[in-house]
Amino acid sequence: MQRPNAAQLIRGSATVVLATVALLLLSGTTTTPGITAACAVGLLLGVLVAVTMPGRAGSVKTPAPTASASGTSEDEEIRVPAARVGGRAGTRIGS
Repeated sequence: MQRPNAAQLIRGSATVVLATVALLLLSGTTTTPGITAACAVGLLLGVLVAVTMPGRAGSVKTPAPTASASGTSEDEEIRVPAARVGGRAGTRIGS
């Protein structure tokens, strides 16, 4: 399983806090079991939001570039290798 990214952590944490506060305010409970249940439901909602949120942008599959009739794509640049420069004694400066 991949690590969650920053957006997933922030969104899940915000969901936990907001859901827990909303449940406590709406239910009006002051008992320990009621508060525990509201916190557990908020935590479960936050985990659900973080897990179902799309992952990294790089993991999205993009279609392969189409090749033109010449076999290269139009945006592709043809690269020519440069000549190698040897490290011989003739390249030294001085004696």
